[in-house]
Amino acid sequence: MTGRPKMIEIVEVGPRDGLQNEKHVFSTQAKIELVRRAFASGVRRIEITSFVNPARVPQMADAEAVIAGVEDLPGVRLSALALNDRGADRAIATSVQEVTFVVVASETFNVRNQGATVRETLNMWKTVSRRLADAGKFRSLVIGAAFGCPFEGEVPVEKVVEIAKEASDIGVEEIALADTIGVAVPRDIEIRFRAVAEAVPGMPLRAHLHNTRNTGYANADAALRSGATVLDSSAGGIGGCPFAPQATGNIATEDLIYMLQRSRVETGVNHALTIDTARWLEAGMNRRVPAQSAHVSTFPPDDTPRSRLSQQAGIV
Repeated sequence: MTGRPKMIEIVEVGPRDGLQNEKHVFSTQAKIELVRRAFASGVRRIEITSFVNPARVPQMADAEAVIAGVEDLPGVRLSALALNDRGADRAIATSVQEVTFVVVASETFNVRNQGATVRETLNMWKTVSRRLADAGKFRSLVIGAAFGCPFEGEVPVEKVVEIAKEASDIGVEEIALADTIGVAVPRDIEIRFRAVAEAVPGMPLRAHLHNTRNTGYANADAALRSGATVLDSSAGGIGGCPFAPQATGNIATEDLIYMLQRSRVETGVNHALTIDTARWLEAGMNRRVPAQSAHVSTFPPDDTPRSRLSQQAGIV
């Protein structure tokens, strides 16, 4: 265990992982607005879509149109998720600077999620990694269900380490461990991040956490103290995996930023503006979002109306 870093990077995954599991299908323009709101709040790394089969994930059917709608944002790294070589090729053909590829740490889930075995997916990564490098794209590999599988149960630490080592040997700029179904506790985070850090020394590590069992924020803090320098979060705490039963929302950007600010960890993200976005999402979906910060008073109290902050940020 180490101390918390003074500064970390936030990846806003609401436009992709947040919306992909929602019954309410947002319009292309609404997705573009969500990306612009994240940018206005100070986030400079945004996962905006995924290149997947629209018949399986209809919420992501307009991937290219969403990307085209935010290409003018300066100084932001836009990323897209791909599950196979076809998705990676679609991503390469766009202006996104980063592509996230997924390998799930259990055979059953990988087959259900991607239609291939873990070995087949890693073999595919050999080709995809080279194509992405040739195209000048930042390569981030996510090890899905790294803390537990909804179909097989416990996932051995050794399996996670094995995937991380092979992905690193093939070529990747970052490795993320994903608690896809929200089963991890801080001890699990500490053990697996430490094991991966030892197996691939110097590799930047990222945490993708879900709050299914109310351990997401404790896990985020544990990840920071275990070597992670990048945390994923979703506006409003919405989202989940459409191929995993009961895989409810991500940790909420608003609540994560509050915790980090009070812990003296810099993110460059304006907390008040993230709350505005959560309330904007509530209005669009006509339901309450999980983010607690959206429903309580600001602390310490802030006399500046959030509406004025939004106007100053140019998002209303």
